[in-house]
Amino acid sequence: MGDRVEIRIDGLSHDGQGVGRHDGMACFVPGALPGERVAVRLLHRARRHWLTALEAVLETSLSRRRPPCILADHCGGCSLQHLRDDLQSRWKGERVQEALERIGGLTTPVEAVVAAPACLGYRNRAIVPLERRADGSLRAGYYRRGTHRIVNMNHCPVLDPRLDALIAPLKQDLEASGWPVDRELEGQGGLRHLALRLGHHTGEVLLTLVSSHAELEGLASRAEAWRTRWPQIVGVTLNLQPQPTNTLLGPHTELVAGRSWLRERFCGEELRIASDTFFQVNTAQAERVLPSLQHALEGLTPGLLVDAYCGIGTFSLPLARGGWRVHGLERNPEAVRLAALNASINGLSELASFEAGDVAALLPPWLPRCQALFLDPPRRGLDGAVMAALQASSPPLLLYLSCDPATLARDLGLLTRSCGYTVSRVQPLDFFPQTSHIETLAVLRRAEPSS
Repeated sequence: MGDRVEIRIDGLSHDGQGVGRHDGMACFVPGALPGERVAVRLLHRARRHWLTALEAVLETSLSRRRPPCILADHCGGCSLQHLRDDLQSRWKGERVQEALERIGGLTTPVEAVVAAPACLGYRNRAIVPLERRADGSLRAGYYRRGTHRIVNMNHCPVLDPRLDALIAPLKQDLEASGWPVDRELEGQGGLRHLALRLGHHTGEVLLTLVSSHAELEGLASRAEAWRTRWPQIVGVTLNLQPQPTNTLLGPHTELVAGRSWLRERFCGEELRIASDTFFQVNTAQAERVLPSLQHALEGLTPGLLVDAYCGIGTFSLPLARGGWRVHGLERNPEAVRLAALNASINGLSELASFEAGDVAALLPPWLPRCQALFLDPPRRGLDGAVMAALQASSPPLLLYLSCDPATLARDLGLLTRSCGYTVSRVQPLDFFPQTSHIETLAVLRRAEPSS
């Protein structure tokens, strides 16, 4: 191990690393592109592949460009900044098609990727790890690729500029506060992350400190000072996460100053969003999903539509505005509370109702009654209990919004083979430019038995 070798890159892995071969073994090379000849350092040998570090690009692909971020070679937040934006979208579409064929056994054609309205400055949320060094200085930034070591940053090009402008001065204030920082819970505990959330259409900001404990002297006065300095900060909250886990936010959030929610507008509806409830990080691109949902629903007389994993009612409310009676299911009780409030604010309480609990347990009695089911599950996709419920009772129309091509392909394969569905449309949308992630909307219709 540690040898320097030269290899030719033949493709990209699912997470955007270049893939080549050395002595018959696959080599994963962060920062390399197909067609390039590169020099790499062999770092770690697994059973069937090498992990490597890129040392030099010896033959450069025409697809390569200078990354827009000066930290791109080190920060693990974005893996594709060196690839042209148009080619990022093309590769992501190919990735979805390959997953459908290899994992799902499906030949459904994948439509061209809907590119994001903006390839930089699009993220409405940041959760930034913190670290205090021995000299008292504060480091804030995302992790170096494959590690938990922070790459110190003052600027992140994929963040909305209105959030990005807050990172450096807030970092200075947190450094001056003297508060303990103990991200990995190796000592007495303390601050772990700085979280910011933005209302894309309103400009309102929520600031959240994630800490293992609440003993942060002078927090209330400092929070008020932040709100005076930056009036767009409508609330400051403290989230308590005392557990040594990769789950960034804990279950308990305290209001420190202002309010615990921000206002946002989404597809014409006014929303309340809290710091610890799910909301798509690319608002402008998420709004492009609604026309595809509405198109799929055309021809059906509006009746009952179940929105599983509904969050704060992001899509429930615009669909209810179209005349559908929507019932949302969501595990997070705070999200359900906000969904009901959002329905009331928009005058849609008669058409939109919400229920808190495990989706797998809540879903079965609704399936025989609904004409359409909208699924927006977490990255792991549908669990076995949800799939079993759909095998027992399949609504005529199923709309599936996925953030992982592999689990989408797995689930679509099962839905077509076991639940009587055919896939009529697969539409990828690039919510996350500069990264390997892709969102995909699949439209499935229940196959009618032949007469």
